[in-house]
Amino acid sequence: MPLIKIATTDNEINNCYAVMSQLRPHILVDEFLPIVKDQMQNNYHLAYVESDGQVVACAGFRYSQNLAWDKFLYVDDLITDSQQRSRGYGKQLLDWLIQQARLNSCAQLHLDSGVQRLEAHRFYEREGISKTGYHFAINL
Repeated sequence: MPLIKIATTDNEINNCYAVMSQLRPHILVDEFLPIVKDQMQNNYHLAYVESDGQVVACAGFRYSQNLAWDKFLYVDDLITDSQQRSRGYGKQLLDWLIQQARLNSCAQLHLDSGVQRLEAHRFYEREGISKTGYHFAINL
């Protein structure tokens, strides 16, 4: 079974770019490392699945707490390489995230997903994650 690791070095972070850019195409390669390192100063973690020396799936996440949900793990980013889908990597990473939430005494795991990502929604629902609300935003 492929290993899940937390990216801590510049090289490990950069190795996640090819997969993460499939979810976040607006981030240029030379912007990726500084953005991730800046987020890491605010409790962001970048996990990845590696198979045969290649990153095949990534998840950016953070631990937080609020009045609505108590302590929770929030998944900012979750993506499997488009050429590697349906091989169990996404499920492995999601199961690992749920385990991390439990190990860190989180009451819940949360994530948002773009309305256009229908395949992702089917995956989340199949894995027992429920739609619980709407996310609203305004560009400033």
